[in-house]
Amino acid sequence: MLADNYKKLLENIEVAAARAGRDPQDIQLIAVTKYVGLNEVKEAAKVGIKDFGENRVQEADEKIKQFPGLNWHFIGHLQSNKAKDVLPYYTMIHSLDRLSLAKALQRCGERFNLTANVLVQVNTSGEESKFGLAPDEFPRFLEKIKSYDRLRVRGLMTMAPFYDDPEAVRPFFRELRYLRDQYSSNEFDLEHLSMGMTNDYMIAIEEGATIIRVGSALFG
Repeated sequence: MLADNYKKLLENIEVAAARAGRDPQDIQLIAVTKYVGLNEVKEAAKVGIKDFGENRVQEADEKIKQFPGLNWHFIGHLQSNKAKDVLPYYTMIHSLDRLSLAKALQRCGERFNLTANVLVQVNTSGEESKFGLAPDEFPRFLEKIKSYDRLRVRGLMTMAPFYDDPEAVRPFFRELRYLRDQYSSNEFDLEHLSMGMTNDYMIAIEEGATIIRVGSALFG
């Protein structure tokens, strides 16, 4: 079943990319595995998926130990005191949303002699239930962390509200792309937009997503 789901997902990515005049190869799929076990990860890797997303440190430990050759992305809210448990093992952290976390990652980077690839999480919908900077906080936040040499800011991430009609989320993705385009510079090459999940990834691709985070469309 997973192989069929993956094939359908790739077909949908191609359709959405074509609508936006984009190359589907420019869109990175992250398989969200927070609700599945080792067997599902193994099966997903077997069909060719290389990037996997987790949002809880402790629950992800065993998967990372069993599959160290895969690319692991941390996509959930990260407590500052857990930075040391994430930085050495994850390809990218999608949820940098406050200065205290930036400082913790900087300290860990110095300690382990590593650079953290991070995305700044922006709450474009303004929902109180979601983490992330308000859009008008983003420029000041970039200014504050530009001296943090152990952070490599690769782009932005957002989580849209859930609507029965995916078209309703388009403005939230469009705003993230606007922020990326406005503040990308020589100092910050904001290459990536991590946005779009099972319900709305095609809209996200049309609005410029370079990374989509999909769980149930793959694993059921």
